[in-house]
Amino acid sequence: MSDFSRRDAEPRESSMKLSINNEVHDVEADGDTPLLWVIRDNLGLTGTKYGCGLAQCGACSVMVDGVVTRSCVTPIDSVEGREITTIEAIENDPVGKRVVEKWVEYQVPQCGYCQSGQVMAATALLRETQNPTEDDVAAAMVNLCRCGTYNAIHAAVKDLAGEKGGA
Repeated sequence: MSDFSRRDAEPRESSMKLSINNEVHDVEADGDTPLLWVIRDNLGLTGTKYGCGLAQCGACSVMVDGVVTRSCVTPIDSVEGREITTIEAIENDPVGKRVVEKWVEYQVPQCGYCQSGQVMAATALLRETQNPTEDDVAAAMVNLCRCGTYNAIHAAVKDLAGEKGGA
């Protein structure tokens, strides 16, 4: 077989174990398959959304070992053996539960499409920095929201950080 024909060959699926929401899943997929598609298509966890496919908008945000990660560009072979958390399990985390409660209190979502990624970003920020500064919030909350709920997002995060009001 020539090198040319090998390059054009179909990618080979492999079996790997992914720990998602504290449950180990056997996944049959090519190692460079984006994590987003395994989460949504293979496992049926549809809370994580496809937005841009370029890691720009943040709708696909999940946490990998507690770090916000854009799942649309994260190959599954890079997360094998690591703990992945999606929006479906965020309320199992005490900080995540508080974030969701504030999101409801401040009526943050409008269409809601980006909100799972927004919640993941806010939870990761507040787990890492209990009392974030304005600069911390600005640096962490960079996901796009087509409905423009940025003021409500900011107010909810500031309230969680102990600074009521703050829009």
